[in-house]
Amino acid sequence: MTGKERLIELLKLLYAVTDEDHQLSTAEIVTHFAGQGVPTDRSTVKADIDVLNNCGIEILATKGTQIRYYFSDRQFELAELKLLVDAVESSKFITAKKSDVLVKKLMTLAGENSAKELERHLYTAGRIKPENESIFYAVDIIHRAINSERQIAFVYFEYATTKSFVPKHDGEPYIFSPYAMLYNEDKYYVLGYSEQHEKIVTFRVDRMKAPDILDKCIVPRPENFDPVNYTVNIFSMYDGEPYNVTLLCKNELMNYVIDRFGDDVRTEITDEEHFTATVEVSVSQTFFAWVFQFAGGIQITGPAIVKEQFRKMLEEAHN
Repeated sequence: MTGKERLIELLKLLYAVTDEDHQLSTAEIVTHFAGQGVPTDRSTVKADIDVLNNCGIEILATKGTQIRYYFSDRQFELAELKLLVDAVESSKFITAKKSDVLVKKLMTLAGENSAKELERHLYTAGRIKPENESIFYAVDIIHRAINSERQIAFVYFEYATTKSFVPKHDGEPYIFSPYAMLYNEDKYYVLGYSEQHEKIVTFRVDRMKAPDILDKCIVPRPENFDPVNYTVNIFSMYDGEPYNVTLLCKNELMNYVIDRFGDDVRTEITDEEHFTATVEVSVSQTFFAWVFQFAGGIQITGPAIVKEQFRKMLEEAHN
């Protein structure tokens, strides 16, 4: 083993088994190399540690009856890795197999002694993992198309009454100019201009088959188009006519209003038991269903056209 190889082996050893709570003494490092048939001594270990530190790799030493070393240059704190592991395990669009692979990779960032703390075994209600990993790669393809400002083509599917997955548009590919990726309620969507629809729409990525990047530039984004505003004000309630809607809400429902519309939603105190919220939404059955779930705790007070649409929907549901 050459000096360079020994230096790399020392770095691998310190990275794998040491941290602030688990340190290696000079004698333990010498014993490790001796077990590999590599002669070394205290001065060699110190010299190699100095080289690593001079290269910007932080190896700290603590002094006591003997000097002990540990790798302190990890990019993620253990608490941060735990959050990432939880996100991977709870994600609905990542398959169980891919989740296991990603978690194992995250565990290598913690070191052997802390890796066991990342075996979270998180259980989340209603999170059924998909079997198909294609969405994992479709997301990557779409991101690359967005970054290169290229159009994509894909076949889009939907469920038929037989619960079979059938292609829309007679199986003809959609030609699409992707502007942004959206992540909403555990699903990926892509936002952009559809030539077939002749307007800006969203598609669910898990219903797209084999998206392909085309050698054609995207249709330019409309001037002043803001994907964030689209997501908050339109996408969160799905397609429909946009309106500024006033809602009379019971005080105890403020959490639900903020969860849906954000903490900058416009609100005013109405009386001791109610507040009024003014929200910009895409008025659709999805929005009405959100209002209905509160059983009168949230009431639409304007505009009149939206109140009338809500009334008609309730009548049709009753019939």
